[in-house]
Amino acid sequence: MSSSDPRKRVADILEQVARIESHLAGHDLETFRVNTLAQDAVERCLERICEAARKIGDMLDERYPEVDFPNLRRFGSILRHDYGDVDVEIIWQVTVARLPLLKAACRAELGL
Repeated sequence: MSSSDPRKRVADILEQVARIESHLAGHDLETFRVNTLAQDAVERCLERICEAARKIGDMLDERYPEVDFPNLRRFGSILRHDYGDVDVEIIWQVTVARLPLLKAACRAELGL
């Protein structure tokens, strides 16, 4: 698969989701709030996920509306450009509420 292959991008997203899951292992919101290393790691993985979603384009938007890929692509811009406005609780909520949906969609897309 070439790096421009959408399936490669979907696999990249799954890899970043796995990294986030690893970074968050043993954390709840309160412990995540005080662990800036975990916060930075999770934010960086989210940036990569958003960039991969941007490069995939809109091809998955209709197949997986529950993921809200358009909003995911916009979130990447916020993480890159308005990082001072990103609240730890928002990052936590995205990882807890949205990543399982994204993971399931990517696994389905790859036939896993």
